[in-house]
Parts: sequence; structure tokens; C-alpha cells
Amino acid sequence: MTLELWAGPECTVNRVGDRYHDQLKASGLELDTSYVDKMAGLGIKRMRLPLLWERNERQRGVHDWQWTDASVARLSALKVEPIAGLLHHGSGPLWTSLLDPSFADLLADYAGKVAMRYPHINDWTPVNEPLTTARFSALYGLWYPHRNDEKSFVRALLNQVYATRLAMQAIRCVNTNARLVQTEDLGFVTSSPALAYQARFENERRWLSFDLLMGRVNSNHAMWRYLIKAGASEQELENLQDDPCPPDIFGINSYITSERHLDKCVNHYLPQHVGGNEHDRYADVEAVRVNGAFTGGFEARLRETCERYDRPVAITEVHLGCQRDEQLRWLNQAWQAATRVQADGHDVRAITCWAAFGTFDWNSLVTRVEGHYEPGLWDLRSVPPRETALAGLARQLAGGGQADHPVLAGPGWWQRDSRLIYPPNGVVQALPISGQLILIAGASGTLGQAFARICEIRGLPYRLLSRVDMDIADPVSVSAALQKWNPWAVVNTAGFVRIDDAETYAARQWRENALGPTVLAEACDQSGVKLLCFSSDLVFDGSKRQPYLEVDQPHPLNAYGRAKHEAERRVLAAAPQAMMIRSAAFFGPWDSHNFITAGLQALRRDKPWVAANDQNVSPTYMPDLANSALDLMIDGECGIWHLANRGSASWSQLACMAAESARLDVSLVCAVPSAALGQRAERPRFSVLGSARGQLMPTLQCGLQRYMDEVVSTDRNAVPVALYAAQH
Repeated sequence: MTLELWAGPECTVNRVGDRYHDQLKASGLELDTSYVDKMAGLGIKRMRLPLLWERNERQRGVHDWQWTDASVARLSALKVEPIAGLLHHGSGPLWTSLLDPSFADLLADYAGKVAMRYPHINDWTPVNEPLTTARFSALYGLWYPHRNDEKSFVRALLNQVYATRLAMQAIRCVNTNARLVQTEDLGFVTSSPALAYQARFENERRWLSFDLLMGRVNSNHAMWRYLIKAGASEQELENLQDDPCPPDIFGINSYITSERHLDKCVNHYLPQHVGGNEHDRYADVEAVRVNGAFTGGFEARLRETCERYDRPVAITEVHLGCQRDEQLRWLNQAWQAATRVQADGHDVRAITCWAAFGTFDWNSLVTRVEGHYEPGLWDLRSVPPRETALAGLARQLAGGGQADHPVLAGPGWWQRDSRLIYPPNGVVQALPISGQLILIAGASGTLGQAFARICEIRGLPYRLLSRVDMDIADPVSVSAALQKWNPWAVVNTAGFVRIDDAETYAARQWRENALGPTVLAEACDQSGVKLLCFSSDLVFDGSKRQPYLEVDQPHPLNAYGRAKHEAERRVLAAAPQAMMIRSAAFFGPWDSHNFITAGLQALRRDKPWVAANDQNVSPTYMPDLANSALDLMIDGECGIWHLANRGSASWSQLACMAAESARLDVSLVCAVPSAALGQRAERPRFSVLGSARGQLMPTLQCGLQRYMDEVVSTDRNAVPVALYAAQH
């Protein structure tokens, strides 16, 4: 049997208090059905289609089918089978909840109406992850109805299981061939020896939604006494035994954070991770952060599910909120795991690219609306949505091809020892970083060093080159370096960066800023190597009073800007697949020479910080720049991109913002006209960068906050950590 590729958009509609969090609304997918065509273009066989109760019946008895009609019709035209989902971490419309005695009947009534409208849909998931939803809503209190007791948890779980059974009965009254595709997150729990009993309990509990639907929970079941003690009646459990609703396909979801470790040595952990039960106090943390061996992953979850139930299984969600290379590794490893388990004779049907268009606010488990976005196969921060490297990989896998992106050779962060942040439990097993190199030109510069550090963090093999290793303006030197290290990409951070001195040392700065990138472009194009170069906001003259976009015509005022503009023209002419990033006003936590770091050091010595008040720029936090640039490079993007943190400030405003964040004396900031600074090179009065291609960078305030957090954690001369935390 050929492994199929499925896909779906993140579609959670959960409730916090009286406010619904709607992922389809946040992503804009509720406004059109073009998303269906995009996913179908990957070669998928099935799509998890959200026909959600809370969205379609906002007023009792009144249904809005417009969006669902269009989506179902488009899938039918594209010959992609839907898997209809009715609740996705939801608790129903306002007039019901997971604890409502009539919840199951109400959902069944809605399910029957959906089936009558779409009688040709064969695959159904009435309730997504019932156990997980019950935990978050009724045991942890994060989602509505915000309970945190065992009785509420068990009632919420049973109501969802009964709702699934009744919904499938209603659906099968319309379509006798309807199949139940039941999903659940099967996070595994490990523990220190003293808590083995708690780990056993949680590892049995995770099967409850499946076992209840299968009719397996009888008086001999490991969870029987627990369920009865928590309020379940023997009669309702026996009813499920007598009239089960076994899944036709078991949908396995697995997330790194779902794998937990319980430890009685609470002094190793932060207070917020410490809780316990009625017998013991213990820490509950991500297993990947403490276990020497990585115990999670799809292969383990698939094998145990296949062995427990001996029925068809699919991976129904594959998503990871992190950098692009790690997302690619996670997807590829999921596919390889499913392939291996299938090859051993188990009935594994598919893997599902989940969160095809990314997710919003899952960093807070969708308890806050902050607009925190994680891209998926498409990046919604571009209009129209921009296809990422994940979509390319998914298309390769669906077509039976070999995954061939250079970053796939390396281990994911969950397989490297850098994942460990607590004393390791057991022997540490880690995979070495491997794969083709990224060459970074500019070893002595702060940007080059920042890229090297970020590559190190992300597990991307790299080589940081000095001029001795590779002189970017010397064709022989460049050719030799490419031949020696055989990179898949080159990041050029080398150049003459002293803007005023560029007016005097014209030949030298032209060689480094214009000729060098041209030589690199010609060599990389001939060798099939991806090239990333950097330009500047100083290619603009400041006559515009709105942020400059990629399409705006450059008109530099100084020698440095003219060289950068010429580099843009020459590089993209020589290597059309190269990427040229314009950015500005770098600041970062890892060097002492940038504007903010140097200025804060002056304030700590009670010295004035002199800054121009008539030059408006786009300050750029270097870690954000490096991460976003690497993601774009991995995605295969080309041409000119503007990358700067969202927002703008004059240099003096930036100095005041930094001083306030560091709790230093803002009165020591001296705002002066740029004419008073003795700058030889003319600067534009306004060089703020915007983007027509995608607003990928966080806000300036967010970048500045993370700069402060990083500096506070490493700089003894900065504000003490405890004081800083108390003030924020």
C-alpha cells in the first residue's frame, strides 16, 4: 500500500471565558476557498475539512453553509476526499458546553444536518482529540468551562465520546458507508523511579478516548476504578461496551511538548513547573529537555497504536512551530517513520501536513490573542500566501520522490544535546550535526558572527570564513573556496561598513561592497550554489515619507549607498536566484560595537549618549534578521527583500527606548541634529523600510525586549536579573 499524503488547515475554535478563538478567522481562510486549491496542488488524497459547529451555527437553529458549501464543492471538483471535522478543541456554541448533559445529543443533531447536506462525505471526525480537549478544558482549566478537577475531566471526556458515537449514528443514517477517523494526541510520560506509578497512570489514561469508543473499558480495564471514582456510572460505561463505535482509522497526533517527564527532585526546575498529586510533589516538564535519550516521536506512537488495536492508523497532524529547517526535518522524519512501520506489515495509511497555513497563538495554548504566528506550508505574512520549503517537501513526498533539501541531512533539535536544559536523566544520546555546509563570508564582522551563532543554534553546518579563507573580490580565491568546501549556500556578510570612511577610501569600499558580491554571484551561479547578500537602507535618498518598499527606485546620497545599489544590480543580473536583503541599524546582544550596546555602556558610566534626532531608520535586531534570512534562503527565495523589525525611530528615540528598557537615566540621552555629529557622508532623513513581499520580522519593541533579556542574562554590568524581572 502506498503511503498517502493528507493535509489540513489549523482550524481550532476554542473558547476562553466568553471569547472564541477562531484559527480560520485569524488566518483569513474563512474569506475564500483558494486554500483548497493550494493544498490540492500538493498531490494530497484527503483533506481534513473543518465543518465546525461553532462556526456554522452561531445562532441556535440557524446555519450558515456558505463557506462550507464552497469548500466541499471545490474539493469535489479537485477529486480530493474530505475528512469532515465538527469540533476541533471546541465546546460547542454559547448555549452548551462539554459538561452539558445534552451536549452529545446537540452535536449529534448538528452532525445529522451536516450529513444531510453533504451525503457523499465518507470520512468524519466528529470530535478532534477528545481526551486532550477534556484535559485542557476541565482538568487544567485553560479552556472553557475552565474546570480543574477529575470529575469535570471525566464528564467532559465521556460527553465527547458519547457525542462521537451519537454523531456517527446520525451520519450513518444518511450514509451507511461513513467512516470514523478518530484523532488523539498520545503524548508519552516518563518519570524518575519514585513517580513510576504516576507515569503508568498517565500512560494508561492517554488511551481512554480510543478504548471507550472500542468498548474496551470494562471492570478489568486499568482505568475502570478511576472513572467510577471520578463520577462515571457503571451503566454508561457498560453502554459503551454493549454499543461501541470503533474507529475505522486511528489518527495519531504527536508533538514534542506532549512527551512529558515527571521528577521528584523539584529543586532542579523552575517553580512554575512544579505541582503534584495528593501523594507527591513533583515537576512536570518536557521530556525532551531532560531525558538523555529522545523517547518520543511518531515511530514509537505508531507502533504501540498498531499493536494495541490492529486497525488502520494514520498520522493526522504533523506540525512544529520553529525555524524552517527544523520543520522540514520533523515532516521528513514523520514520513520516514510511517514508511518504516508500514514496511513492517502494519496498516499505516497516511501522514497529514497539519497547519498548512500556520497557526496563531499556540505558544500560549490559544489562551491569549496576541497574533503570534507560526508559518506552515504557506506563510500568511505575504499576500498572497507565500509557499515555503515545507510545501515543496510535501509535494516531493506525495509524488513518491526523494526528499532532497540540504538541511534534511542534519538532526532536529530534539536529537541534539543542546535540547537539554536540566540535569539529564540517563545516558545522553545525541546525533552529530551533519550535511552540506553554509559558507559565511565576513568572519570579523558582527553580522557574520551573528549568522554563525544562529547556524550553531539551529544545527546548520557552516564555515565562517575570513578574507584569508576566501577573498570575495578575487575570482580565484572564491572558486577555490567553493571547490574546497562544496557548500549548498553562501551568506555574504563581508564588506566595508564604515559609512563616513567610504567617502575617502573609495576604491577599497567599492571593491568590497560592489565588486566582491559580483564575483561571488558569478561563481555561485556557475556552481549552482544559493547566494545571500546584504544591502542597505542607504540606497534611498529619504525623499519618501512612507516606508520604502522593495519596488521603490533607489537614489543613494553617499558612496556607501552607491556601492550597495550597484551590488544589487550586478548580483541579481549575474545570479537571478540570489537573494539580496536590505536592512538597517543593526543591534544585537553579542557584540559591544553596535549603537545600543555602546550607548547603554556609556549611560552605565553616567556618560551622555549623543544621537541624531532627524534621521528616521528601521532598527533591526540581528538574531531576528539572521533567522528570517535563513528561513527565506531555505525556502529558495530570490530577489530583493526588506528585513527590519516592524516600526521606526530616530536614533535619539531609539536611544531613549533602550535606556527606558534598561532602567537607565533617559536624561543622559542627548538628541542633536545630524549636522552636529560631523558625519562626512550624507544620510537620508527618512530611510524606514517596509515590505511588499511579506512582513516577516517581529516588532521593534519585541526585538528590543529580547535584546534586553539576553543582555541581562549575560552582562554583569547590566541591570540585575531579579530587579529586571520584578520591573517587567
